Amino acid sequence: MADRTLRGMRLGSQSMQSEEGVEFADRQRARYRTEDGETFDVIFSADAELPDTWESPKSGREGVLLAPDGTPIDIAVGEIKAARTHWDMLLERRTRDELEELLQERLELLRARRGGGERLGA
Repeated sequence: MADRTLRGMRLGSQSMQSEEGVEFADRQRARYRTEDGETFDVIFSADAELPDTWESPKSGREGVLLAPDGTPIDIAVGEIKAARTHWDMLLERRTRDELEELLQERLELLRARRGGGERLGA
């Protein structure tokens, strides 16, 4: 065993693959600017839709997409829908009068059970 020596590579990761025959995907560079004037570039796929805002990798502040001439792109603010609550969904199924009637029926039932000596949890 001492006659043989182990030959290998250095410690660490070193790829044995080459870039021969590899075609890279088309890319586009998008430039963003934060409120304090910091500009940074982000690389996207050529067919990707560019987001209007992006977080700066250095400062963490949100940057706005810049047009090729360096001016910020106007962000179109769409209609923001309010989150539907349980009450909203309930009102879609029943009218307020129907809900009042159901509430009175349930309260009468509970009062009758309490008056008859039954417990609520039973």
